[in-house]
Amino acid sequence: MAGEDRVLAGGKTFIDFQTDPSRYRHWKLSIDGDVATLAMDVDENGGLFEGYQLKLNSYDLGVDIELADAVQRLRFEHPEVKVVVLRSAKPRVFCAGANIRMLAGATHAHKVNFCKFTNETRNGFEDSSENSGQRFITVVNGTAAGGGYELALATDHIVLADDGSSSVSLPEVPLLAVLPGTGGLTRVVDKRKVRRDRADAFCTTEEGVKGKRAVQWRLVDEIAPNSKVDAKVAERAKEFAAASKRNGSGKGVQLTPLKRVIDATSVRYGFVNVDLDREARIATITITAPEVAPPADIDGMIALGASFWPLQVARELDDAILHLRINELGIAMLVFKSHGDRTQVLAHDAFLEANKAHWLVNEIRHYWKRVLKRVDVTSRTLVTLVEPGSCFAGTLAELVFASDRSYMLIGTIQGDNRPAPSIELSAMNFGPYPMSHGLTRLQSRFLADPAELERVREQVGRPIEADEAEELGLVTFALDDIDWEDEIRVFLEERASFSPDSLTGLEANLRFAGPETMESKIFARLTAWQNWIFQRPNAVGEEGALRRYGTGERPQYDMTRV
Repeated sequence: MAGEDRVLAGGKTFIDFQTDPSRYRHWKLSIDGDVATLAMDVDENGGLFEGYQLKLNSYDLGVDIELADAVQRLRFEHPEVKVVVLRSAKPRVFCAGANIRMLAGATHAHKVNFCKFTNETRNGFEDSSENSGQRFITVVNGTAAGGGYELALATDHIVLADDGSSSVSLPEVPLLAVLPGTGGLTRVVDKRKVRRDRADAFCTTEEGVKGKRAVQWRLVDEIAPNSKVDAKVAERAKEFAAASKRNGSGKGVQLTPLKRVIDATSVRYGFVNVDLDREARIATITITAPEVAPPADIDGMIALGASFWPLQVARELDDAILHLRINELGIAMLVFKSHGDRTQVLAHDAFLEANKAHWLVNEIRHYWKRVLKRVDVTSRTLVTLVEPGSCFAGTLAELVFASDRSYMLIGTIQGDNRPAPSIELSAMNFGPYPMSHGLTRLQSRFLADPAELERVREQVGRPIEADEAEELGLVTFALDDIDWEDEIRVFLEERASFSPDSLTGLEANLRFAGPETMESKIFARLTAWQNWIFQRPNAVGEEGALRRYGTGERPQYDMTRV
């Protein structure tokens, strides 16, 4: 299956986020010129866990792992594709949404991480449309319910079959006592601009909306009889392709399998290593700088393919973060470290900046943006340690600014011949990697006084050592070698002793200072409410709606408003 269970040392199983089209069980990907079609054909017996069948194109995390992989491959491996059509390969149903039996039986942590990953995947559609020129069209033939309609909402254009039965709906409130968990409420009013009163009626109606009313209420873009749906979709695809800014030519870059070794206490990639201390509840993620200079030109980059350092590191870090999120729930903190020649990191940044108009460089830059956003919304305490020999420069310096705390050593450690640590900024810290609320990490950091941001911008191109980095506001604390080990140890031990629930709430509230966007609302407001509702007896109790759905018994609610 897409997210095939694997066995770690000691017999522990884990969910794997790596897959490829040859292993898809739930999606069929086909390409015809500049149009790709992703047909949803979920294998009923292909669920990640026992106890449920994925009927009516309902999905679990495994289905979405394949979808995320397909969208990523379309961006990197198929520069010729300008339009992606999502449709169902099954008659009379588009997608019934997240599988209810899966939700009823899953742990709370799995449900929340499942919703987070599906949100990130759907946000990826919109990012691809905006920044890669790959527009998305959904064909709704039959029922698009709950997460199925949310999947359609993430695309640019929805064509609904006008056949008297095809409909769109968000029935979670009346049927399941939960919320549409992957952006549905937000996209209905923020993206599609549906009137609040109509949205209220729509989201509390089990049977959904069909035909002309769906267009009038802005729930879909257009309708067509079954006999004309394909022609309508072909017409829209031609229009979107003609207007696309995607300028890729030639072959794409094959996203070859990551080389990865997992054992009981570590995950090892080429440039990223994860060391696990489960007793201390810490995962240390160490990133290594490249040992060679970037290629001389674009041809050299294309020849390197997936081994081009910025692309390889982004893929490895992405996989590591996903692995830790879903498979290492006892880990409280992610501690980022780095080592190597920072000038090589900056040289690769300079290559990306100089060639940003090229389609593949554009994809790599936006992929780094998405990986860093994934770090931002990961519910672990994020800590960066800037030590001797580190290479937190340019793109890698974003991990310093993404962290809840950062510590930097003043000078060197006796007996350690590595150079004193420094941070160096590049153009990549001032625009290419915005957070989900639209600000860069440095803009968010210096929200109180934009003049401080300009002061920091003036330091681009020169190494900044610990005392100055603290004075400029780039790190939380600069410590000398006498205090270093004790201060770090005390902080990590204290942090690990706090309630994980309160820390998740604290960190999520502090990380996103400033404005809201549709994306930040989805990850903050909607996710927080769904997280809470998923623990309430009205939803998941023995007499709750999720447990009793399909049994013929009515759920029993505690009617107290909280």
